[in-house]
Amino acid sequence: MLIPNGSIFIPSVLTLTGIPGLESVQRWIGIPFCVMYFIAVIGNSLILGIIKYEHSLHKPMYTFLAMLGATDIALSTCILPKMLGIFWFHLPEISFAACLLQMWLIHSLQATESGILLAMALDRYVAISPSIVLIKCHLKLYRTTIISHTYCENMAIVKLATEEVRINKIYGLFVAFSILGFDIIFITLSYIQIFITVFHLPQKEARFKAFNTCIAHICVFLQFYLLAFFSFFTHRFGAHIPPYVHILLSNLYLLVPPFLNPIVYGVKTKQIRDHVLKIFFSKKPS
Repeated sequence: MLIPNGSIFIPSVLTLTGIPGLESVQRWIGIPFCVMYFIAVIGNSLILGIIKYEHSLHKPMYTFLAMLGATDIALSTCILPKMLGIFWFHLPEISFAACLLQMWLIHSLQATESGILLAMALDRYVAISPSIVLIKCHLKLYRTTIISHTYCENMAIVKLATEEVRINKIYGLFVAFSILGFDIIFITLSYIQIFITVFHLPQKEARFKAFNTCIAHICVFLQFYLLAFFSFFTHRFGAHIPPYVHILLSNLYLLVPPFLNPIVYGVKTKQIRDHVLKIFFSKKPS
């Protein structure tokens, strides 16, 4: 519905443009994204199945791995089918309600994954849900229905509004620092304590094994949080960064962790690795 100044009052349908500046090669960009998605789904599903049916793995550590795997599958599924619809089938439209639902799911699952990485089962949805309420109730007038992104991201939607959005930006900063910042601090403190303990191990082989495991996990943490904060801050302060750089890294931020986590937390975990090898390489009885 149009009003006199040309603004749109709560549009019923929005349009996702994909990656601005790279429209001619989006179909090719979709191929590695699709491969990463299938590897993420297959790898995480395999870990879930092993943990479910192997009773010796019914322990807290593997429960967290199963939760991480389920979260990774859900997170990548939230964005990739629609993204490929834009890239391959020219289906950019999304209803306003579905866009808000996608945004809520993405941010909720991101917070859940961050909490699982910290191994803390905290309820983060209380902090995230007001973002949707602020958009739905506070922002009524939009200058356009075109979203220059591949999925519905909070600030990408907020930037469409013609009204004052300062409260949305302030709340977004608060959520980022209170959830991701809180997790980073405690993860850092945890690994400092782990490294102190490792240095006191008497056997060199045990120290090497512990360091090997920790370094792999730290790499996952770094790529998750560095891409998260880069995506978050460039939307708010990165006016001079080309949009396609920000959007590509935003997509990698959501797709790389589900792709890497089965490798790092599954293959590098001996009990999981042994069961995977048993599934694929066990000799069938003659």
